[in-house]
Amino acid sequence: MKELSSVRQISVLGAGTMGHGIAHVAALAGFDVVLRDLEADRVAAGLGRILENLEKGVEKGKLTEEVRARAVTRLRGETELEAALYGADVVIEAIVEDVDIKRVLFQECERLVGADVLFASNTSSLRIGSIAAPLAHPERLVGMHFFNPVHLMKLVEIVVGARTAPAATALARALGERLGKDPIVVEDAPGFASSRLGIALGLEAVRMVEDRVASPADIDKAMTLGYGHPMGPLELTDLVGLDVRLAIARYLERELGPRYAPPALLVDKVARGELGKKSGIGFYAWRAGKKV
Repeated sequence: MKELSSVRQISVLGAGTMGHGIAHVAALAGFDVVLRDLEADRVAAGLGRILENLEKGVEKGKLTEEVRARAVTRLRGETELEAALYGADVVIEAIVEDVDIKRVLFQECERLVGADVLFASNTSSLRIGSIAAPLAHPERLVGMHFFNPVHLMKLVEIVVGARTAPAATALARALGERLGKDPIVVEDAPGFASSRLGIALGLEAVRMVEDRVASPADIDKAMTLGYGHPMGPLELTDLVGLDVRLAIARYLERELGPRYAPPALLVDKVARGELGKKSGIGFYAWRAGKKV
């Protein structure tokens, strides 16, 4: 396994919400970054979001123009996997939460890179051991669960599978620190630490809306003002995506039992296409990326 000092290029697979955020912080940290997705318009959209967020950083005085410009020169996009992986020292996957699709992707990656390249999955709940099962070198795979928005949130959850090598864990932790994050290390249990706790709070908040305990805004205010949370559980559900939350709940229900069964209201909203911020409506209405 490589040392952090020898890591030059990070290839991020998936240019969506999490992928472009990971690419953003990696470029700011001084790495050459390749952002890859299946379609050119997705890659362009991901790169465009990074540029917008970097510009906002300059406008708010958090970045200098020089730092922004250097980060931009380190970024490039690709649609072909082989081109995206050429020269990679670390591969971070941030695609759909489907264990079979992740397995296939990492198997394809394994045929294209050397055995000393670190593989990391941004999965928020799937077992790392299950994703790594078909790999010739499962010891290279670790979880690196980032939080949205990646360029602002300080946490990264390092998930250690049963076959993950200590060197892979050490590199992932050092990399997380280099990316400006504060890592925690957790074992490969369903939902890890953050998703298991977060989904429990989020599902209970949805049940409270179902039971007409209070409005979504007042339930969220109870947690922000009463408990000091930076964002309420329902607004966070809108930000993450109701469909993502539903998929995690169903997975944890299978793995851990009925206490994670999704409320009917969550199921119904997803069926209606009310997915939160990305669809314009969830527990709140969203216009131009802003809650209204």
